[in-house]
Amino acid sequence: MQAISRLKELLRTPKKIVITTHQKPDADALGSSLALWGYLKKYGHQVQVITPTDYPDFLAWMNGNDHVIQYDQSQKSMEISNKIIAEAEVIFCLDFSDLKRIEPMDKPIRYAKATKVLLDHHQGNTKFADIEFWDVKASATAELVYDLIIDMGDKHLLDIPIAEAIYAGVLTDTGSFKFPSTSPKVHMVIADLMTIGIKAAQVHRNIYDNNSVDRLKFLGFALQEKLIVKPEYKTAYFAITSQELRSFNHKTGDTEGIVNYALSLKDICFAAIMMEKPDCIRISFRSFGNFSVNEFANKHFNGGGHRNAAGGKSMLSLAETVAQFERLLPIYQNILLEA
Repeated sequence: MQAISRLKELLRTPKKIVITTHQKPDADALGSSLALWGYLKKYGHQVQVITPTDYPDFLAWMNGNDHVIQYDQSQKSMEISNKIIAEAEVIFCLDFSDLKRIEPMDKPIRYAKATKVLLDHHQGNTKFADIEFWDVKASATAELVYDLIIDMGDKHLLDIPIAEAIYAGVLTDTGSFKFPSTSPKVHMVIADLMTIGIKAAQVHRNIYDNNSVDRLKFLGFALQEKLIVKPEYKTAYFAITSQELRSFNHKTGDTEGIVNYALSLKDICFAAIMMEKPDCIRISFRSFGNFSVNEFANKHFNGGGHRNAAGGKSMLSLAETVAQFERLLPIYQNILLEA
């Protein structure tokens, strides 16, 4: 409760506040940010959400989306953002525990004079914040935002837009409530949000039933042509070239969740998708059971996240990255076969 007491004192009078989250925000990152934005505005704070990069179109329905600044959108947006960050008195850092996750915003945030407040549930906390609400057992950062509002004594300020943003974050980060992080408390939180009056089915449709034709065709292509299965390692993966992404008019979010199709195969406990981007190879890892993709990503691919869901990157070519990935599998064969 010490962190709550410090935060209450910090927010006792209206402040200039920045809320930021990780690159390529997902529903938890943006949902928790916009839920917190809606809450803080009710106290008269001057609040600005700034994301390091763009995010999927299927998240644009969230209340407050029109007010978000995308840092890397243009030189002008970078200049405006840097000024807002420099003048901020409080900076909330949501859904990441390492400033490397917010490049190219990491330096402005790191050197800002503002008090930094962390809300996150990922492993690998680098301890850069002044006040922390960090719980790796939480299902989502959106759950931590809900807890924060309740612990601040402001349950009465939860409205439908805030509740919908929180629900979106918890819904997606629990895999529609099927991941092990779905605790009894999660269901009680969701029940509370539904009591407020959210339309859960509509939120689900906004996120999952908003596909473009190109995305569905890309999914079919990936499953038919790019899925590699290694049953001797209980592993499956995709490796996608930049040309293949372009041929399906790839947009941010189009590859979201595709790695889970590999993990859905019978007897597979480890899955990955490697995508060739202009600056590096971006990788998403998923697993079942005791195999920690957080440790795997941290040790071999400059990444991290959760035990069963993590990200990473490689500065090698796509072919070299695939070769490195396959060379590692025999090292982990016994662990994978037991998972």
